[in-house]
Amino acid sequence: MDLLDFTKEDIELFTSKVTISVKKRNGRQFITNVIGMAEDLDLPKILSYLKKKHNCNGSITTDKEHGEIMSFSGVQAENIFNFFVDQEIYNKGDIIIRGV
Repeated sequence: MDLLDFTKEDIELFTSKVTISVKKRNGRQFITNVIGMAEDLDLPKILSYLKKKHNCNGSITTDKEHGEIMSFSGVQAENIFNFFVDQEIYNKGDIIIRGV
């Protein structure tokens, strides 16, 4: 399953930082992916909270190269960034936002 098309240099950044990526699917539809989160986080709980808070769909997929990836419908990058910073899960410098 090829959710992301990034270069090897981009993949090296993923190992040290959390990346929030927004990609256009088709027409006016977008998908937001969150890559590189710590393994000790309760991802289903975070996913459930963000889905309810921002009225969007979402899922967790597992990729061989990137590990667990959270995907949300729509442009949710700012909402996810603010959640991580406000809840003190990650610092601002530890998050990379790519795309729209």
